[in-house]
Amino acid sequence: MAETLSARIRAAIEGPIRAGEWPPGTRIPFEHELVSRFGCSRMTVNKVLSALAAEGLITRRRRTGSVVAAPPADRALLQVQDLAAAARREGRDYRHEVVARRQQPAGAEAAARLGLPPGAPLLHLSTLHLTDGVPDAFETRIIALDAAPAAAAERFAAMPPGTWLLAHVPWTEAEHAVAAIAADPPLARRLGIAAGAPCLLLERRTWQGARLVTEARIAYPGERHRLVGRFRP
Repeated sequence: MAETLSARIRAAIEGPIRAGEWPPGTRIPFEHELVSRFGCSRMTVNKVLSALAAEGLITRRRRTGSVVAAPPADRALLQVQDLAAAARREGRDYRHEVVARRQQPAGAEAAARLGLPPGAPLLHLSTLHLTDGVPDAFETRIIALDAAPAAAAERFAAMPPGTWLLAHVPWTEAEHAVAAIAADPPLARRLGIAAGAPCLLLERRTWQGARLVTEARIAYPGERHRLVGRFRP
């Protein structure tokens, strides 16, 4: 029971941080607020906050309370942007459409690529992201259901798959790859751009410990997106 409660407390803090809803510097709830909210001991809350601080997600301050930590420069450059959260911050309208959804076991090729045993249950999703009614990104995603079993019954109506995962399945390691591609005809139709138009492709994998959680390929129209990193020596 203690482990389950700790996981709930952690998810309540880590989810908004990973989703970008709590940017660096945001004060997280005080210990006594978390104790009251979850009906637990102060020691349980303290252990969760200590673990998050050790991982660099929060900075603990004795008198003013804990705040969301500023990410290191390399993580800031390649941090996955939550399109829904970004649109809300800019006062723009965001919506998403899950255009394809299927569940099937991992074949030999997929299992080898993802580091999973053959036959592992996978959820395949294709999602179109729109900002102010304009297609902003097209995402194809695989979720390992052994790591995120609740996703099997989730329809992703209230929030897109990536945002849902950030809120419900804490991850411990991520890998990014960025490439420039030309939109093939199917992708061009999804994004409302010309075939062959340049796109930015972000490939991301996340793990929870040694277990893969998800693999995503997100294509953005090149003329409307860029990656920016700001560094200090």
